[in-house]
Amino acid sequence: MFNQFTGIGNLAADPEIRYAQSGTAVANYTVCCEGGYGEHKYTEFVRCVSFGKLAEIVGEYLSKGKRCFIQGEMQTRQWDDKDGNKRYTTEIKVSTMKMLAPKGEAVQNTPESQIPNADMNSDTPF
Repeated sequence: MFNQFTGIGNLAADPEIRYAQSGTAVANYTVCCEGGYGEHKYTEFVRCVSFGKLAEIVGEYLSKGKRCFIQGEMQTRQWDDKDGNKRYTTEIKVSTMKMLAPKGEAVQNTPESQIPNADMNSDTPF
């Protein structure tokens, strides 16, 4: 079986960083990816989650409006809300993230050698 999502887009908001009971960092963020062409263009708001070192990198280097490349596995989670109703969300468990810049702009003033490698497998703490 093959389950792989690849997309490029801009962050809809600043990432939310939290820590699991195990101490593993968890980053939740949404990437706006465009599709279609001409008058048939549309925007998909892709929910993403990263774990561990990648989550820390996301929290440190990405913010609202920043462009990035993401790649990972699509997953659907289920939980019960406070009223006992079943809730679902589909998200990308990001394993690779690369920071991109709009045309003609540099990614950041940070030398590339100081930005940690964001190509890694996510360790899910759950």
